[in-house]
Amino acid sequence: MSNFLLIGYGNPGRLDDGLGPALAEAIENLDLPGVTVDSDYQLTVEDAAAVAEHDIVIFADASFDGEEPYFFKPIVPKAVLSFSSHSVEPDALMALAIELFQAKTKGYALGIRGYEFDEFEEALTPQAKENLQKAIQFIIPVLKNEAPEALS
Repeated sequence: MSNFLLIGYGNPGRLDDGLGPALAEAIENLDLPGVTVDSDYQLTVEDAAAVAEHDIVIFADASFDGEEPYFFKPIVPKAVLSFSSHSVEPDALMALAIELFQAKTKGYALGIRGYEFDEFEEALTPQAKENLQKAIQFIIPVLKNEAPEALS
């Protein structure tokens, strides 16, 4: 049985950019065994330690041009020449976890399609809410180890 880390990230104050944190909140409320949930505005280098402590990490974020209602794909770790103390991309974070902590963690990106990002308001558009519900329905069996085909 795998243990999971789900990191939902994005800015809830920028409309659909809050899809990642909204997914994290929904999953955290389920209190699934073997699932750790984190939520933040962005990924940081400090997240590499948490990534290394889990078998599987899922990075959930809003997508402004991805497939509808969501996409789910493996992440290929990719080292970068420099890191910022601010935002880090999931592939660079995975590479950092491997380099610093010899992590064997598998990583996946869950991009939930959003539509409005340019205004300042803590709300999701109706279409983004629908996509969020579909993403939740997809990810719950994955987190319960009931959908191994999704991770292959």
